[in-house]
Formats: sequence, structure tokens, C-alpha cells
Amino acid sequence: MNAVATSFTTNNERTAVTARDGIDLLGRLMLATLFVVAGYGKIAGYEGTAGYMAALGVPALLLPVVIALELGGGLALALGFKTRIVAFLLGGFTMLAGLIFHSNFADPMQQVMFLKNVAIAGAFLMLLANGPGALTLDRYFAKK
Repeated sequence: MNAVATSFTTNNERTAVTARDGIDLLGRLMLATLFVVAGYGKIAGYEGTAGYMAALGVPALLLPVVIALELGGGLALALGFKTRIVAFLLGGFTMLAGLIFHSNFADPMQQVMFLKNVAIAGAFLMLLANGPGALTLDRYFAKK
């Protein structure tokens, strides 16, 4: 898994990029896509989303915060910017959203949706524990 996929030069320093680095990046991009698409969808369907939130007792005033978290967090995750902080925030958000919006466990579909949120939060825990990998803005700025 640590075979060298390619190499590149930054700041006169030769750095090997491994297959694991590429897989870490791909995993972050896959997670990020979910949140960027969801954030954009909430903008496109703002009134409907606000109504759905209000119907479940969540103030619609929080919708801009949710959109900012999903879009900003998704983009930060994709770029590897403050990844551990973003993983903590999005993981907590994902669990909270699951508890609020998918807690009707008598409905099998809601059970599946809740478990999906648990799995995504688990991926964020792994990011929090293991870090985002080598291909990140955090690492780029740390070398400067």
C-alpha cells in the first residue's frame, strides 16, 4: 500500500507520494462531495428545507449556519484545510442531524438513514484520529 505512485518537487525538496496518500485524498473527496452537494441543495430548495426543519422543531434561522457548515466544511475537507477540526465539526453535525431528522426507528428507511449518518460520523472519527494524509493544504502551509 505504500508503493510510490509518483513524486514531485516543492521548495527544492523531493517528496514521494504513496498510494495511501492518494487513497486518503480520494476518501476525503468522497466525504466532501456529500456535504457540498447537500449544502448546494439546501440553497436551491431553501424554502422547502426551512419548512422541513421547522416542522421537526429546528428553527429555520439555523439554515444559513447549516449551509455554511456543509459548503465550507466540505470544501475545507476536500482541500485538506484544518481537516481534524472540520472532521470533528462535521462528525458532530452528522450525528446531531441523524438524531433529529432520522430518529423514527419504527420506519425501516429512517433506521437506514440514521445508520448512514453513524457510518459517516465514523469516517470523521477516523480522520480525526489518523489525520487527512499528505496531500493537504495544511501540510503545504506547514512546509513554508
